[in-house]
Amino acid sequence: MDLAASMKSDMARVVVIGTSCAGKTTFARSLARILIFPHIELDALHWLPNWTERSVDEFRTLTAQALSQDCWVIDGNYAVDLTWSRATTVIWLNYSFPIVLWRALTRTLRRAVTREELFAGNRESLRMAFFSRESILWWVVTTFHRRRKHYRALFDARTSSHLTYVEFRNPTEAQFFLTKLEATVHNALTQRLCDAELQP
Repeated sequence: MDLAASMKSDMARVVVIGTSCAGKTTFARSLARILIFPHIELDALHWLPNWTERSVDEFRTLTAQALSQDCWVIDGNYAVDLTWSRATTVIWLNYSFPIVLWRALTRTLRRAVTREELFAGNRESLRMAFFSRESILWWVVTTFHRRRKHYRALFDARTSSHLTYVEFRNPTEAQFFLTKLEATVHNALTQRLCDAELQP
């Protein structure tokens, strides 16, 4: 049995983690669409206008409220104690540094040029990306290896026995999983509709 089919019943509440700019939100949004679950973006709860961080207490309260739902897909690396304790599956986008850095560069340039609005009305800029201590590119460079080592330790330890741990090493693996899962969910829904029509 393929991974997508075997995991379907384990995916009531999914946490998607990975280093910054790995593509967590894009993957989580696609997964939530396939499963027809709410999508929760932790960055949207964390940031206030003008790139101001929400207070820890308020952020944790909002996160706990979001996690109280029966089913969801959440992306982000914040509040692991809250998210992992409620989750049924953790998916790690464990991509190489060149892939992540390229994604960070292309995403930042696109957002800066198009003035794309992010959470709380925030926007990225070329000045912020290349000439600021808050540069997301610099953040990726300085945190990638430390974060990856931390996630590796968590996945190897597997101390949370209630969790299913899934690791994708490249975007192709992740996309293949989504494609197979979508087909599995579609087939299950089709079969359910057929069974309902056949009932007297």
